[in-house]
Amino acid sequence: MFLDGEDWQAKFRDFRTEAWRLETLPTYRVPQEAEEFSRFLAGERFPGPYEDSWTEMIQRRKETGGSVGRVHILTRPLSDYLRFEFERYYRHQAPIGEDIRILDVTERENPLPGAQDFWMFDRSTVVLMHYEEDGTQIGRELYEGDPAPFIEYQRIAIAESVPFLEYAERVTG
Repeated sequence: MFLDGEDWQAKFRDFRTEAWRLETLPTYRVPQEAEEFSRFLAGERFPGPYEDSWTEMIQRRKETGGSVGRVHILTRPLSDYLRFEFERYYRHQAPIGEDIRILDVTERENPLPGAQDFWMFDRSTVVLMHYEEDGTQIGRELYEGDPAPFIEYQRIAIAESVPFLEYAERVTG
């Protein structure tokens, strides 16, 4: 089942305890980010702080005992998009409660070879994220099978990664 519009928004509105994402790409081509990304490439920086529907959701979930998290698997040197993502999003979202972690596989074997991007909600609902090679999203598919493999991907990704703020200090500090 392809998820879009209200069905997709409902996943973030209705989860009870946890929304978690695995990111595996060095670039995501998101139309809503195109203008800011261009400005970033031209030298603009984003000091924040930012308040938007995403940060409000993170804070609301944190207040009710829920969590939002992700692990981004990457290699250095960081792509322009990753540098933008760190500056525009991660640097602002991590301090307010999103558990953002980095799994840098530059000098080590990737413990999740072949794993694709996905969102998992309450460790029971998995949405597979489909992308073109250039990072353009082409679909979101509700996974109909057993979520156990994705729960294991999450366990491995968290165990093998470091918190974003710690990683950013090491890489850019």
